[in-house]
Amino acid sequence: MNDFLKYQAQTSPYPLGMEVSHAIGSYIYDTNNKKYLDFVAGVSACSLGHQHARVNQAIKDQLDKYSHVMVYGEYSQSPAVQYCKLLVENLPKELNKVYLVNSGTEACEGALKLVRRVTGRSQLISCHNAYHGNTMGSMSVMGFEERKQIFRPLIPDVDFITFNNEDDLQKITTKTAGIILESIQGGAGFIQPQNDFLAKVKKRCEEVGALMIVDEIQPGFGRTGKLFGFENYNVVPDVVIIGKGMAGGMPVGGFIANEKHMDLLSHDPKLGHITTFGGHPVIAAACLATLQEILEKDYAKQSLEKEKLFRSLLVHPLIQEVRGKGLMLAAMTSDEEITNQVILRCQDRGLILFWLLFEGKAIRITPPLTISEDEIREGCQIILEVMDELVAG
Repeated sequence: MNDFLKYQAQTSPYPLGMEVSHAIGSYIYDTNNKKYLDFVAGVSACSLGHQHARVNQAIKDQLDKYSHVMVYGEYSQSPAVQYCKLLVENLPKELNKVYLVNSGTEACEGALKLVRRVTGRSQLISCHNAYHGNTMGSMSVMGFEERKQIFRPLIPDVDFITFNNEDDLQKITTKTAGIILESIQGGAGFIQPQNDFLAKVKKRCEEVGALMIVDEIQPGFGRTGKLFGFENYNVVPDVVIIGKGMAGGMPVGGFIANEKHMDLLSHDPKLGHITTFGGHPVIAAACLATLQEILEKDYAKQSLEKEKLFRSLLVHPLIQEVRGKGLMLAAMTSDEEITNQVILRCQDRGLILFWLLFEGKAIRITPPLTISEDEIREGCQIILEVMDELVAG
């Protein structure tokens, strides 16, 4: 632990600091061999739990063939080609070309560049309390000034609207290159679109010639009852951003649009977006195995049944509501300190929960899609026992 604090840069003054020994299925084990039921899944990244056999085997098989051989986009490498093909086959026909990158924030950067390249315009619009990553472009469309003001100046010509506020859609004009939204706002508190909001955004974009980017980094890959969250809301975006859950816990991202638009990145200027390790064959093999498993086992549909179980169990005076959809859930308390105590005490009791970025009263519940009903019951019982202790004082 001392070396962790001494040699690794930290993201907060008080990291949780668990010393990890190993992980398997829905459990993480510390170096004292204490096991923790994982209700967070690496912040929605470990879709199939830990050490999934199919994903691990795909990684090992690819390592025995070749690893990195050339920068992205020059050689045809089977794992990436197969993965992009399967992904496109399971998307609306308008979304038919994929650019693989290394993370969600890099995918956001690529998408922002793409809409400016396609439209020849500069204005970008995002939402208040949005989170799309933490590099400079992604931070520029982060709707939370407290987290970004110290790093200004960021990229110019970015404006913000309020998620679900239809009056704000008039701010999308003929000067707008694109608007970026999460299909379900993550850091803001797992807020779903209401009254066909996403469809109305798309309609306004079509009226003025702007493009709609939908961020599926958290909701994507079966977590909300569909392969992608936007499929729940009667809309087909112009660009989709993916990451987190797409490779069973391996680092990856991507952005997807139609072929006509994506091909613009290859010329005028050429190398319009480049990456050394994007489409890495080992990572792509993990992506392919993960997607195959999600589709074949229909984990998206199962997530809705598991949501019902969570909602039936998470009934307590300290829980004001449960937000979200599928296995992207947030239990809301009345007070940030209650949320802090629940998360910290549950970890002591062997259950991993976590916070959301901007909504301090939310308890993140985003377990692996593979979590069993018995494990859901086990974890929820711990939450309820901890809450009872808090009420009792």
